[in-house]
Amino acid sequence: MITAYLLGMPSYYEGEDIEIRFCVFKEGALLFKEASFKEYKKPVIVEHMALLALLKRLEEFKEKEITIIINNASVYEQIRGTSTLKNKDAMRMINKVKGKLDEFGNHLIIEDVSNDKIGLKNWKETLEETFI
Repeated sequence: MITAYLLGMPSYYEGEDIEIRFCVFKEGALLFKEASFKEYKKPVIVEHMALLALLKRLEEFKEKEITIIINNASVYEQIRGTSTLKNKDAMRMINKVKGKLDEFGNHLIIEDVSNDKIGLKNWKETLEETFI
């Protein structure tokens, strides 16, 4: 089983880069990690951009069971289709994300840890330890 931890850090000042971090583990062993800077995007779509970047890297593992762990309840609701968000940029990006998720079929699970104290602590520690 493959587990990926994802973080998209927005810049709240126009013109500054956004940062995308993710680390991918296979049965506890680090497969790869990536920290990259991308050009400025609106804060509402940064996590979408991060998710698309991660899905692009995970394409070679399409046939394996994959769990992506995020800390963003809004994006999670948008993916599930239960969000009432009306932002056009976010709606456009979530359609791109859903299209990419469909390519993975039922092999991919997205888990939101924003309401789970233990899961959130594990998510934070994993990202910190991997990128130190």
